[in-house]
Amino acid sequence: MTFRPNITVAAVIRFEDRFLLVEELDRRRHVFNQPAGHLEAGESIYQAACREIREETGLTLAPDGWLGTYMYTSPYRKLTYLRFCFYCELTEAPGEHYPQDPDNDILACHWKTMDEIRALGKQLRSPLVMECFDDYLAGVRLPLSTLKDRR
Repeated sequence: MTFRPNITVAAVIRFEDRFLLVEELDRRRHVFNQPAGHLEAGESIYQAACREIREETGLTLAPDGWLGTYMYTSPYRKLTYLRFCFYCELTEAPGEHYPQDPDNDILACHWKTMDEIRALGKQLRSPLVMECFDDYLAGVRLPLSTLKDRR
């Protein structure tokens, strides 16, 4: 049997002391996640991150770097996800922005402090959400040049 994890991208987006989360429905419950989604055919990992940020937040951003690769098997879906998480550090207020999500999965965007994010607890979509934030806060930073696309 061939093992094929779902390849996803996500982005930790920070402005001052707040981080951007998207609110979405998952199995009929409201959950919070970084802007994230699946790699689509013909895209690089980086292009997928830019697209997902734009679709889920309405912001056109270029990630500054990436945090790492994370693997998670969902106990509910019995699927394994391989997540590439990027980060964006905004130097100017982003202004008003709204999801441009063609799938209509995103209910809203929220700027939250880390205390507010931690308080969400089980409302975070998966353990990867907090793991990415923890790595960001620990100073993990990988240059984009380490992502190789040899298609």
